[in-house]
Amino acid sequence: MTLARDVEAVAGRAAQGAAAQLERPVADRAAQGAERRGQSAAPRGRFVPMLLSDYQSRSRVTAVYPDHGDNLLYPTLGLCGEAGEVAEKVKKMIRDDGGILTDERRAALSKELGDVLWYVAQVATEADLDLAAIAEANLQKLLSRRERDVLQGSGDDR
Repeated sequence: MTLARDVEAVAGRAAQGAAAQLERPVADRAAQGAERRGQSAAPRGRFVPMLLSDYQSRSRVTAVYPDHGDNLLYPTLGLCGEAGEVAEKVKKMIRDDGGILTDERRAALSKELGDVLWYVAQVATEADLDLAAIAEANLQKLLSRRERDVLQGSGDDR
């Protein structure tokens, strides 16, 4: 399935008020990939579907950093660091694994993406923004660009 079709399908469900299904396409692809590899997408009995807004509020319990609640800088810098670690995993995949995403590298990448998600949630919270609303607005923006045939190109306001 192409990215454009994924975005269109997700936005269609969002427009129908199916907020709980916003995260399903990615989770479905991850599960399908795990099935092809003969694995489970998550440990059995531990996977609980979660909305982004739930993750945002639940992750806040673990926000232990200076002046949390009034410190936008700390989680923003953490986000930059974790995004760099994601890039490192992919770089090493290219360098060490011939561009093949091994199961070991996939697991390491998953952990780093989890850290990125945590920092994104903290930045959003510090800025008094709702992660689910951000995700929905982003999909709407991308669909609009697709409909106007300006997905490619540059400029935030295209």
